[in-house]
Amino acid sequence: MDQLIQAVTVYALPVLFAITLHEAAHGYAARYFGDNTAYMMGRVSLNPVRHIDPIGTILVPLILYFATSGAFLFGYAKPVPVNFGRLRNPKSDMIWVALAGPGSNFLQAFLWGLMLVALHAFAVNEIYFYDVAQAGILVNLVMFVFNLFPLPPLDGGRILVGLLPVRQAIALSRVEPYGFFIVMALVLTGIVSNFWLSPLMAVSMQVLKVLLSPFQMLL
Repeated sequence: MDQLIQAVTVYALPVLFAITLHEAAHGYAARYFGDNTAYMMGRVSLNPVRHIDPIGTILVPLILYFATSGAFLFGYAKPVPVNFGRLRNPKSDMIWVALAGPGSNFLQAFLWGLMLVALHAFAVNEIYFYDVAQAGILVNLVMFVFNLFPLPPLDGGRILVGLLPVRQAIALSRVEPYGFFIVMALVLTGIVSNFWLSPLMAVSMQVLKVLLSPFQMLL
């Protein structure tokens, strides 16, 4: 229980920012490309309460935390409603709408990385701030990579639908009602972790280090 409380105090803020900005980014991108559905429903918002799903944001992560002894955590927010038919160019615009969420997570990982660089540069002694910044990097890179997995309803699946020819795109989109269960099965068997998450996390971390290196030299 003490370990859980400690984990919550460190991860709470990064997770709230990560899911809130991820979902708001989808809604903002959809509005930019012509669909006001999310905006009219109040989902283009920085208020985390509007995006929290009691099961996906709270219950599922807690169950996974105890089931895997903290080795794997996964959760999700309420999906932002997007009417792809109302986008100006539905097939191409849906790619940018889907990419906006993971893109916001990579940007947040970069900003948390800047915070970590600044903490080191100014020799801040409070370890809690370092833990939060590192949690922010980890949470957002996991969300960035995991959501790019190419299977609907994940963002990567919708990006792939937008990139494929029409016949193949329609076939892939039919997987969406079962996609969540397929992804969970792949997660529990270790396939996603071993063949997708771990390799791309390593690449993403290296890219992040390259982007942060000029700031490290300046400070």
